[in-house]
Parts: sequence; C-alpha cells; structure tokens
Amino acid sequence: MTNVKTILLSTAAGLVAMTGAQAADLPVKAKPVEYVKICSLYGAGFYYIPGTDTCIKFGGYVRTEFTVHGNQQNGPAWNANNGANDRFAHDFVSRSRFAFSVDTRTASQYGVVRTFGQTFSQFDSFGAGGGLNTAAVGAGAAVGGVNNYTPGNGFVAIETLFIQFAGFTLGKSLSARNLPWHSFVGGQNSAFLVGGPDYFFGVNNIQYTYQWGNGVSTSIGVDEPVVFNRTNLGNVLAPSTSSAAAGATNVAFLGTVGGGGSIGGYAGQSLPDIAANFKIDQSWGLFQLAGNIHEVKAAYYNNASVSSVPGFIGELSGHPGTKIGGSVSAGLQLKNIPTGPGDQIIVDATYAVGDTKAVIGTSVASPNFAIFGKGNGASYQSVGFGFTSDGLYSGTNAANGSAIQLTTSYGARAGFTHNWTPQWQSNLFGSYAAVRYNAAATALYCTNYARITGIGTGFTCNPDFNIGQVGLRTGWTPVPGMTFSGEVLYSRLDQKFSGQTGVITPSTTVLAKPAAIYNYRDQDTVSFNFRAQRTF
Repeated sequence: MTNVKTILLSTAAGLVAMTGAQAADLPVKAKPVEYVKICSLYGAGFYYIPGTDTCIKFGGYVRTEFTVHGNQQNGPAWNANNGANDRFAHDFVSRSRFAFSVDTRTASQYGVVRTFGQTFSQFDSFGAGGGLNTAAVGAGAAVGGVNNYTPGNGFVAIETLFIQFAGFTLGKSLSARNLPWHSFVGGQNSAFLVGGPDYFFGVNNIQYTYQWGNGVSTSIGVDEPVVFNRTNLGNVLAPSTSSAAAGATNVAFLGTVGGGGSIGGYAGQSLPDIAANFKIDQSWGLFQLAGNIHEVKAAYYNNASVSSVPGFIGELSGHPGTKIGGSVSAGLQLKNIPTGPGDQIIVDATYAVGDTKAVIGTSVASPNFAIFGKGNGASYQSVGFGFTSDGLYSGTNAANGSAIQLTTSYGARAGFTHNWTPQWQSNLFGSYAAVRYNAAATALYCTNYARITGIGTGFTCNPDFNIGQVGLRTGWTPVPGMTFSGEVLYSRLDQKFSGQTGVITPSTTVLAKPAAIYNYRDQDTVSFNFRAQRTF
C-alpha cells in the first residue's frame, strides 16, 4: 500500500512539474491592437492617424468626358485650328482624369493646423486644342504638355498644396482674390465661362484670414503673378520698322492668325500681386468683395525676342516705366430660394485695368480669339479677332505712345441651379465680357495692323471686342457621388473691325488658311459636353 501511495504521489508531482514547464512556454498575452478611430471634429470622412492626435481624410474623383466641336471641359472653338475649323481640328475630344486629395488637421493652441494637397492625372485626346500639324511627341513629352498624350503616357499636375496655421495659408492655394465658386456660377461643366476671375488651380501665395465672427471674415495676401495672373503685354514695333524685318511674329501679335504671343512684352517680376477680400457667409447665402493690385512691368523697347531686327540694341534701347493695374469683383450667392430645396442663384461682376486675366479668366491661360466663318463678296472667308492683353506699348522709345497703355476690361456672370428631384438637376448660366483699348493703344495697334495686312475695301480698325456666352447643363445622380451630365454652350465674339482685310498670309505651321482677303464679321460657336463623374 505504501509503495502504491508513493508511486501515485511521484506521478502527481511529475505531472505538476510538466504542467508548469508547459505553462512557462506559453507566449505572453498580446497588447490590444490600436484600431483606426473616427474623428468627428472636422466633419465626415476623417479618421485619427493611429498613435497621434492628427485627423486625416482622403478624397477625390474619377471623371471621363467628351466634348463635341470644342476643347476639353467644354472649351469653345474660339481660336487655333478649332477656331479656323480646318481639317486639323478635331470634331470631338475626350478626357479621363483621376484626382486624389489628402487633408490632415491637428488641434493646437494656435487653432487647427491643416495641410492639404490635391493632384490629378489625366489622359486627353492627342492635340486636343487642335493643330495636329504642329504636334511633336518628343517636344511635348519634354514639357509634359498636350503632346505627351500617347499610348501608355499621360499628364500629372498639382492643383493645390498648402499649409494653414494660426490664420495663415502658405503654398499653392486659392488667392484671396478668388470668388468661392471660381467661374462655376451655374455649377456648369465648362471651365471657360469668361467675365470674371477663376483661380480653381490655385497660385503660390501667402495670405492671412481674420474671422470677425458670425460668418464675417477678411483675407489679405500676396500672390506670385507670373504663372497665372498675366496675359499678353504687347510691344508694338514702330511704323518705321520694315514689314520684312517685323515678319510673321508681328502678325501673330496683332491677332491676325490666332491671336498668339507678343513681341517683347513682360519683364521679370519685381512685385507680387496684393490680393484681398471681405466676405459675409450666412445661411441665406454669401456676399464677397475681392480685388488685387497687379504690376505691369515691360522688358525693353527693342527686346531680345526680336534680335533679328536690323539695329537690335537690346537693353540700350531703354524701356517704358512700370505701371500698376488691378481689378475688383463683387459676388452674391442666394440660397434657399422659393423655387425649391437646394436651388441657388449666383451673380458676380468685375472691373479691371491692366489686369485682364481677372475678366477673360479661365482656370488656365486667358484665350485670344480668332474665329473664321463664311465669307461674302470677293473675300475668301470671314474672320473675327480679339487680342487679350494687359497693355500695349511701342517698340521704340522714339515712337508715339512709348508709355504702357493699360487695357480696360469688365464683365459679369450669372447662374441659376434648380433641383427637379434629389436625382435630377439643371443649371442655366451665362456671361458677358468686354475688352477696351484707349485712344493711344488703338493708334499703336491699328497703325501696325494696317501696315502688315494692307488696307481692304471699307476697312476700319478697332481692337475692342466683347464675348457673350450662355449655356444649359442637366445632370442625373442615380446614387450619391455618381453623376452623369450633358451641357451645351453658345459663345459669340462681337468684334469691332469692319470691311475687308488686306491679304493675310497665315503661317503654315499654325493654320491651313491660304493667303487671301477675308471680311471682318462677328462670329459664334457652339459646343456640347457629356461627363460621367464619381466623387469619393
């Protein structure tokens, strides 16, 4: 019995020892996993970055669209091969774009510290603006431009990229000069509704915003002007300069074959644009006054860009004095109007001197206008011109009107948005813009224009012009964030030349038009856009 008890106790002791050894081999209990938590401080879609008090949100959209008889994003056919309506112009163009944004916010003793960036990549029709005859894949690819749209290639861009801290915004952001709706007064697809400013892609700037309370705020900032805020500054060669020496470049400046470029023009920047706004943002809508001061600084009378002209002396020729231009805008948004839930009306008006980008404003460069149509009588075709500039000056300090003559412009836009149902929406929108040259600028322009083109029957010269636009968009949103839309846009160029031109010889690298006589006439163009967009 004693032996049996001893054996049982020994066995039990051995089992206890084995169990203890096995328990010692078990892994230590894992720490709790720190899952991503919702951040409700800044609205829907924000999450805490694990291990920090910083909230982050990702967003963006995927868009595909087709434009008939126009440029991308329902840009009117108002210049280049599209305006000429030659066989190098596309009857339709397409675009696919993917945009992606990252928004981070952190609460601090100085207020919310925010960083934001949005980029997009896209693929367009090759030579989307028209002009396949001038396309060169290698050259375009080198600058990431339109000719980079080849199979397996594309285009990448930065829309906005900035830091906000203690009321300051630093980086590529919307100018204080901007109106909150950009040019989209009617929620339209087109980014080419002129008549006011459009800073959709942002500019490099530093600005400060002060909140007065109850939705009232004031912002002031400085913008880098070269990339975005300048249009042409025309250096008109003096009448004494031979037409042979002036060549086709002077013709291009004068707007005779597509309204491109200028001889000489702007110098390097010395002063930033100073921009400011005053805003009232309430439940009924929004009211804003905004404006900016813009430096108009010319290079030389006899500039390096015309160094082939006999007697070129560059900086020894001197230069006109720098002038200061600017613009001011007023905008009003009315919400909760009687026509239905979510309906709204937006109107704005702008006046500018030496700052035409604020009126002939798009999210990219300001267009020049050259539209060809049917001719009459002895003319081959008709044509309408519009040269967009911040000012003109003469090509020599001895010529008439050697000072910069600033260009005046003004415009207005309006849009109405109506929601038929939660899924169906329509937008009616329109604009008007005018460009005016003073007497001295008109004399400079017209003297050189007549010298280059000759005088036609009944010819009168007036570089002033107007642009009028009206459009209608209808969208269907079957599920939140997914919208299909169609839009038609009519644009009319009201130009002020009359009679017939002399013989115009367009450059064969620009247009397919022959050397011929054309009669001046107002022109119009209609474009249509279809878009599908998924926003997330």
